[in-house]
Amino acid sequence: MEKPKLLIVEDEEAIRVQLKWALAEEYEVFMAANLEEALTIFNKELPHVVTLDLGLYPYERSADEGLSCLSKLLSVDPLVKVMIITGNNDRSKAIEAISRGAHDFFNKPVDIDELKIALKRACYVYNLEKELSSLQEKAKKRPLDSIIGSSHIMEEVFSSVRKVATIDVPVLITGESGTGKELVANAIHALSNRCDEPFVSINCGAIPEGLLESELFGHERGAFTGAHYQKKGKFELAHKGTLFLDEIGELILPLQVKLLRFLQDHNVQRVGGNQDIPIDVRIIAATNRKIEEATISGEFREDLYYRLSVVNISIPPLRKRGDDIIEIALEILRGFALESGKKIRGFEQKALDAIRQYSWPGNVRELENKIKRAVVMSEGEFITSKALGLSTKGRDYSSLLDLNKAREEVEREYALKALDKTGWNMVKAAKELNISRQNLYNIVRKYGFKKAGQEKV
Repeated sequence: MEKPKLLIVEDEEAIRVQLKWALAEEYEVFMAANLEEALTIFNKELPHVVTLDLGLYPYERSADEGLSCLSKLLSVDPLVKVMIITGNNDRSKAIEAISRGAHDFFNKPVDIDELKIALKRACYVYNLEKELSSLQEKAKKRPLDSIIGSSHIMEEVFSSVRKVATIDVPVLITGESGTGKELVANAIHALSNRCDEPFVSINCGAIPEGLLESELFGHERGAFTGAHYQKKGKFELAHKGTLFLDEIGELILPLQVKLLRFLQDHNVQRVGGNQDIPIDVRIIAATNRKIEEATISGEFREDLYYRLSVVNISIPPLRKRGDDIIEIALEILRGFALESGKKIRGFEQKALDAIRQYSWPGNVRELENKIKRAVVMSEGEFITSKALGLSTKGRDYSSLLDLNKAREEVEREYALKALDKTGWNMVKAAKELNISRQNLYNIVRKYGFKKAGQEKV
């Protein structure tokens, strides 16, 4: 049986040698004295676990070099288990390393027996995650299986996905929040010639404007305060693969210009840099906004819209998918009941009626949240409409023959509930609703909501 691989990154030779001799019986050990050596060995050997000294030369008195090394190792293999070993008494640096993806940390001098136990456990977790990753890769061979639905309208979506997957052009996916736009993007990638390359996703509406440019295009060391190391952006990380730009409608105009320039010449420049970096990547974008209206108002560049929407796939809301909703609900219930260990057999008939009648403004995401809550709260073998937080009484959905009016009624109700719950904190209310802050502002203006004691917004 082959030994698991271990990389020791430590600038003090005596400690490196000590760790090697203590661990060589159980691991194939490699050693590095600095960041450059560590990256060279890591890229060649791809070890299962790494012990990393945060205080590496030439910044022994700080954690900058060690944290930079951690980021670079995880960018090569996100599953690697990095054990931080530091002589720095500032516990906050070790905790920061954990928040950046390190597996565990130890203070010098290291207790070898404790380290052995931790390394053994880390290797076990690594192997489990690798096996899961392998199974997920195999599942990509039937990527559309992850999207549940047999309705005519979804068959049209599946047909569009199959047609566009092998044609290397930009795709714009539109649809309400929670309809599964990223699942469709994943399916396109998995069916494409780029399926063995990275699929990189970024939500343009979830990252502060001041950080988004660096996230997308990367930055050079020293480009701004806090830029202690060179960082590759999402474009570079997706090289040869697919970049999924979710909520593209939230992209600010200056970044729309940079994205348009990339689509024209396929080069990027990192923040603080002046070198053109050629990138081969397929762009798939998604939005829940009416992007054509945004181009008319000037919020979104018309030329960028046409560049992104060479092919446009519209994902229908859940309320338009007929009996797909029951099929999806049953699949979610089976999965979460198994995960939680609860013996739940299905839904009561009234619960099924309520699921069919409800307009689901949050679509599949909302359905999933309600079913998970119902599983947690339920005490019987069947989920009730009460456990779901739905009822066949009260609002008369059968009279709402106009689906747009039905959606507006629920949209108004949910937005007001979230605003009241959060004391009209727009950021928190938007988070409650799983929408962007800009979308919430639009809803508030649309219905003329006002807080008690205020004029209408």
